[in-house]
Amino acid sequence: MKTKLSPRLQKIVDVLPLKEGMRVLEIGCGPGSAAREVARRIGRGHVLGIDRSVSAIRQASTYSAGEIGSATVSFRTVAIEDFQLDDNEEKFDLAFAVRVGAFDGRHPEIEDKALIRVRLALKAGGKLYIDGNFRFQQP
Repeated sequence: MKTKLSPRLQKIVDVLPLKEGMRVLEIGCGPGSAAREVARRIGRGHVLGIDRSVSAIRQASTYSAGEIGSATVSFRTVAIEDFQLDDNEEKFDLAFAVRVGAFDGRHPEIEDKALIRVRLALKAGGKLYIDGNFRFQQP
């Protein structure tokens, strides 16, 4: 059973400047609902969803079998403050985070490290969108 987007998450995905063929990093992807919706909107692009929770990634992978099979979505168990691109992995056009402790003030001790990791993962001109009651910011 795939999870549906909540009205709040739907509004967030709706305001992201998504384009065909983009590479998108979702930070704190949970069960993968937003990653699947973003993948649907970017067509031949790719979404990588990351989450520190093994069970969230397991659930996201289960719910996203079709998208994984078509190579439009992938998932990785990793905290954003530890995230690194794999060898020869292309950088991302856009990253977004919704209610992620590293960015919403719950864990200020890791915010700087997390922002550095995002900067290293984004293409030149790439943008990071952080939700905090619909407050988006760029690094």
